[in-house]
Amino acid sequence: MQRRRSAAQIKLINGCKGATRLWPGALCKDIKLEKQDMQRIMLRAKIHRATVTQADLHYEGSCGIDEDLLEAADIREFEKIELYNVNNGQRFSTYAIRGKRGSGEISLNGAAARCAHLGDLLIICTYAPLSNEEAGSYVPKVVFVDDNNRITGLKKI
Repeated sequence: MQRRRSAAQIKLINGCKGATRLWPGALCKDIKLEKQDMQRIMLRAKIHRATVTQADLHYEGSCGIDEDLLEAADIREFEKIELYNVNNGQRFSTYAIRGKRGSGEISLNGAAARCAHLGDLLIICTYAPLSNEEAGSYVPKVVFVDDNNRITGLKKI
């Protein structure tokens, strides 16, 4: 099975002179990859130290998040999220679903319910690919919450 090549690899292969090796990692002194070809995966938003309020192993999956928190962090329903459990160090991913506004809900559903206990603290993050130019000036949003998952502060870091 042949692997698809990225645009940067194709430029490298097509731009090389003389004997070239046509696989990733091929060396060619004649070509330099242009900086705009590279994208960096950067932190886009984070909800810092949210407390798990519910866990439902038999729900279809996802993480329910109070709609106020979703809006403050600019996280959309069904967007992929990365979760970091402060209590046990476990890292896992799922997608966000809208929880009841003002409820303080942070509910782990399906397999994610096995990754934290009620009362555990989570850091909930989203990431986005940015060009080098965009990454140089981008500032992620951080939402700070209290023990009841009420917003205590917003910050751009």
